[in-house]
Amino acid sequence: MSRPSRRTVVPVLLVLTVVAGVGLFYFQPWKTFTDTTVDEALPGVSAPAANGGPSKKDTARMNDAQPPVKDTRPKDLSKGPFVSHEHDTSGIARTLRLADGSQVLRFEDLSSSEGPDVRVYLSTRDPDAAEAGLGDGAVALGELKGNLGNQNYPIPAGTDLSRFRSAVIWCERFSVSFGAAGLAPVKA
Repeated sequence: MSRPSRRTVVPVLLVLTVVAGVGLFYFQPWKTFTDTTVDEALPGVSAPAANGGPSKKDTARMNDAQPPVKDTRPKDLSKGPFVSHEHDTSGIARTLRLADGSQVLRFEDLSSSEGPDVRVYLSTRDPDAAEAGLGDGAVALGELKGNLGNQNYPIPAGTDLSRFRSAVIWCERFSVSFGAAGLAPVKA
């Protein structure tokens, strides 16, 4: 039995090295073993004063001297739990209107998998139908910041949220949904 010649082995090794490099770049298998945790504060909510805030006496005095303060807390517009598609995904998605009139999509207690080129979308499809695709008119909100935790995604000005039925975590590279949350209107 003869050994393969150097003329055969070197090109084969070069091809295998290139294929392995492309495979590693494309599939990013190490993301199976990593997590990225994000813990962003609820937008538009300031932390209480370090001393516990004004006393009841101070508050009463301020109420007599000043007009009522406008409520600056974010207003819930819609919310719903995540359902899993290609990867186990859980948590809550909420759309909020901030005091300045802007809108934000917020993920709370998100738990999913990491992956290559994972993005956040608003979809016109129901969460279950989003598994098959985002549908016409989906709005991209950016890259997923982390696969665990609480995170906020600004919604472009002028976006009519009544058109959208779900928030979707979508892998662009493989065109699959990791999971989606229904966006049911919140009653005032």
